[in-house]
Amino acid sequence: MSALKITVLQETLSWMDGEANLRHFDQQLDGLSGRDLILLPEMFTTGFAMEAAKSSLPQAQVVEWLHQHARKTDALVGGSAAIQTDSGAVNRFLLVEPDGTLHHYDKRHLFRMADEHHHYLPGEQRQVFEWRGWRILPQICYDLRFPVFSRNRNDYDLALYVANWPAPRALHWQALLLARAIENQAYVAGCNRVGSDGNQHHYSGDSQIISPQGEILAAAEPHQRARLEAELSLEALQAYRERFPAWQDGDRFSL
Repeated sequence: MSALKITVLQETLSWMDGEANLRHFDQQLDGLSGRDLILLPEMFTTGFAMEAAKSSLPQAQVVEWLHQHARKTDALVGGSAAIQTDSGAVNRFLLVEPDGTLHHYDKRHLFRMADEHHHYLPGEQRQVFEWRGWRILPQICYDLRFPVFSRNRNDYDLALYVANWPAPRALHWQALLLARAIENQAYVAGCNRVGSDGNQHHYSGDSQIISPQGEILAAAEPHQRARLEAELSLEALQAYRERFPAWQDGDRFSL
C-alpha cells in the first residue's frame, strides 16, 4: 500500500486512572474508519507520572484494548504506557495490528529533569518495523532531542513521536519535529497531549504531521483537543529522495 492514512489524537488524560482513559479513548475511536494508523499520546493510560507503573494497567490488558480497536478500525493503533515488567518499569510504546501482531519500543532517553531515569529503565535500542509497506520508527518524547538516535540509515519512511511535552517548551517541540523530518527525509507525526496533569504541568499539544520537505500537512490548534488526519504518499517520498538524495551523504563525516 503506497498511501498511508494517519490519524493523530491530541487529547486530555485523566491522572493515574487507566480505566477512565480507556473509556475516554473508546469514545474518540468509536466509529473511526478508513485509517491505516491511529496514534495516541505518551502514557495515554496514566499521564506522565513517575509512580505510574506501580499501579498502571497490566500490559496484557492495554494490548488487548489496542487490539480490539485495531481490529474494529482495521488500522495499526498505538501509544505509550507505563508498564511494569519483571526487570522493572518501562515507558513502552505499544502498537498493535488488526491481527494482534504487537510491536513495541521502550523509551531510550529518560527525562532526567523529572527524574524519569530514577523510576524507569531505559530501552536498549531503537526499533523499526514494517506496516503495509511502510517502514516505521517509533520514538517517545525526550528521544526527539537526540538526532543521532533517530538518524535515518535509509531504514525508515515515517517517524512517530508520542509525548507529554509541557507548554513552556512547545516551540522546541515544533522546531524539533520539523528538523527531524527535514534532516531524515522522512514523514514525521508528533502526538502530544493537552490539559493539565496531577503535577500541575500544562500541555498545549501542538501535534503535527510533517512531510519530508518540512511542509506541515496537519497541525492541531494549541490547548484544544483535536483529531489530525493526513494521507502520506510513499511514491512522493521515494521520488523526493531520488531527486534530492541528501540521505546518501549523511554518514560521510560521522565521528
